[in-house]
Amino acid sequence: MAVPTAFFALFFLYPVAAIVARGLRDGGQWRLGRAGEVLTDPAVLDILWFTGWQAAASTALTLALALPGAYVFARFAFPGKRLLRAVVTVPFVLPTVVAGSAFLALLGHGGLLERLWGVRLDTTVWSILLAHVFFNYAVVVRTVGGLWAQLDPRQEEAARVLGASRLAAWRRVTLPALAPAVAAAALMVFLFTFTSFGVVQILGGPRYATLEVAIYRETAQLLDLPTAAVLTLVQFAAVAAVLGLHAWTVRRREGALKLVDPERTARRPRGAAQWALLWGVLASVALLILLPLAVLVERSLDAPGGYGLGYYRALQSAAESGGTFFVAPMEAVWNSLRYAAVAAVFALVVGGLAAAALTRKAGRLVRGFDALLMLPLGTSAVTVGFGFLIALDEPPLDLRASWILVPLAQALVGVPFVVRIMLPVLRAVDHRLREAAAVLGASPLRAWREVDLPMVARALGVAAGFAFAVSLGEFGATVFIARPDHPTLPVAVARFLGRAGQLNYGQAMALSTILMLVCAASLLLLERIRTDRSGEF
Repeated sequence: MAVPTAFFALFFLYPVAAIVARGLRDGGQWRLGRAGEVLTDPAVLDILWFTGWQAAASTALTLALALPGAYVFARFAFPGKRLLRAVVTVPFVLPTVVAGSAFLALLGHGGLLERLWGVRLDTTVWSILLAHVFFNYAVVVRTVGGLWAQLDPRQEEAARVLGASRLAAWRRVTLPALAPAVAAAALMVFLFTFTSFGVVQILGGPRYATLEVAIYRETAQLLDLPTAAVLTLVQFAAVAAVLGLHAWTVRRREGALKLVDPERTARRPRGAAQWALLWGVLASVALLILLPLAVLVERSLDAPGGYGLGYYRALQSAAESGGTFFVAPMEAVWNSLRYAAVAAVFALVVGGLAAAALTRKAGRLVRGFDALLMLPLGTSAVTVGFGFLIALDEPPLDLRASWILVPLAQALVGVPFVVRIMLPVLRAVDHRLREAAAVLGASPLRAWREVDLPMVARALGVAAGFAFAVSLGEFGATVFIARPDHPTLPVAVARFLGRAGQLNYGQAMALSTILMLVCAASLLLLERIRTDRSGEF
């Protein structure tokens, strides 16, 4: 626990505490009365209510649509499965402002839905909920589906032999085994939608706003740090309450499971019902994920002179002229890949150690440690970015001019994914196997290498992929700390979207398409690397 605790203390708690203190202190005196003024403001209460219920609704809708997909990816073998699994992960790493623009083109004025049926959804909460499903579908599919693929189906078959119906066998055998993974996925989806920024900013307009949007407006637009500090503390309190509830309910239901090679569990669909389920999942993926991605590609090719590569050529011209972009597109790609790779290493080391510590049942201390690791997902990225600039500018932590600051900020978001992906598998390893290895003379390190590692190697691959992918698309904190001459792809997209004109918008779509292709290629490579026989997650 020492390394993860030190990492979070230095690069999360310290910067966030610094920016909050800057907002609530004036002339050396605490201005705590500001908290009462903000918390009694009816507008703030409305924002808090909307933030909570839309996150709960988004989580429920995502689980309802993605759990069938998790089953299909876990239990069915079909052509193109590896490609499709990589494709459904691409939306999760796209900048939220880009995905919001894509859904606006689908559901807003002049969008596809209005052209076909004369209906607009950009002024309703449904556009926000659907965009959240678009983002978080992969979280459920990979977190739940990975463990589902590794559960021994013979346990459910034994229940059927003893007289249980198919539904009863699933409810009494499979569902309890999946409960920790489902809870972990639901927790991550809720935290991401609770702190949603780009989607609500674009699709919600002036009518809807989350706490994250309100913090951004108070900090970056109105420069009202006291109000932003109070809202940050409110967000902290809400997230801590959710994490506490999760730790109390889920740990009581975790236990050792029998894990098997996923090659033994996946098979071709049998019967009309299974084929209908497969085609239904493929149709939902096409509508919810592939269609918005296709809109990005179509917008990037729709140049004023006709469909072509005009916007892509304009990107190179913008770099050569030293304008908005500053650097060539391939250099921005290299920056993103380099930062994401370093961030993934940080996240694997910190998150792997944290997950190993959390497998030891040590009471309230470990549960509190678990909640601490998840806090970055529920903390305003704007607060973290400003906190880095304020806190990490003096020796011995004078990192403001260093490139390492970007992957450190990105790793804060990657660590919770590594922990949540690793925990269900680590806790499913029967401790008696380690004890047997120890009895036979194995050291703790060798027991881990011979017993744990083969069973969790697949989960490590998935965790590395998620940490890398999340870092590729991280925007909220990176936009404040990335150097102008070393932008990442999301930062460069935001620069173009922040400037008026069709040319800038088209270049943003072209750059977003490049980012989408880079993410898809990275995830496809991960799928090829991790298809070993040591287990599946």
